[in-house]
Amino acid sequence: MAKVTFIGLGVMGYPMAGHLQNQGHQVTVYNRTSSKAEAWVKQFEGKQASTPEQAATGAEIVFVCVGNDDDLRQVVVGEQGALAGMATGTVLVDHTTASAEVARELAETLVNKNIDFIDAPVSGGQAGAENGALTVMAGGSETVFNKVKPVMMAYARCAELIGDTGAGQLAKMVNQICIAGVVQGLAEGLNFAKRAGLDGEKVVEVISKGAAQSWQMENRYQTMLKGEYDFGFAVDWMRKDLRIALDEARKNGSALPLTAMVDQYYSDVQNIGGNRWDTSSLMARLEHFNRAQ
Repeated sequence: MAKVTFIGLGVMGYPMAGHLQNQGHQVTVYNRTSSKAEAWVKQFEGKQASTPEQAATGAEIVFVCVGNDDDLRQVVVGEQGALAGMATGTVLVDHTTASAEVARELAETLVNKNIDFIDAPVSGGQAGAENGALTVMAGGSETVFNKVKPVMMAYARCAELIGDTGAGQLAKMVNQICIAGVVQGLAEGLNFAKRAGLDGEKVVEVISKGAAQSWQMENRYQTMLKGEYDFGFAVDWMRKDLRIALDEARKNGSALPLTAMVDQYYSDVQNIGGNRWDTSSLMARLEHFNRAQ
């Protein structure tokens, strides 16, 4: 069992830290909104710290799961950041979906302090975090990864080292690129079925047994048909992720025309008030424009 810190108790981090505590690890948490940390401690009986530095002091592994590159820098190397409390030989594992650039930047900063770093974004959404069934894609040293993997498996069903520092973030970009296209295709298919007068439930029951099957279809078609989007992975966060992928594509020369188009479709969703809706709300965009015709 390890003495660990978890920084960032959002919809993902809250249950992830809970799984660590439930597995017998000694967990200290920090969250910018202290009421979330207080609620977590009440539920899981771990410890709460008032700053990232205080939370990281004495920890063997520090896990971080925050919003974006700037949030990550702030809680790690900012004033009273985790780095100030970390000792030589400890490990920082970043579960934030961020840029490969910030992963390499932090790794370089930490190695100068003899602290190891793994970039380890996750996939599986809120349900995956709550059920301890996330997929972790990691970048960094194999030796360090093997050291922290058994601890990460408290909330993961799969954790793989993809390559050197930054590779985890690049793999997460691939994940989001693929999801964007799949959700748009599903939204168009379901919208077509409804406008053609078909029973969407029956259609999905049939096509989900064939080549059209996907995680998005299995887990989102019912709520899409009902027009329910007040849950799940928010459009604002998906646009952040796609922006990271599009920026990286410009650097490496990749062509991402579908990703760029879907990113703009999510902009339309934001414009009709769907900033915090689930990413499956691409269906709402189509129905909005149907009504406008």
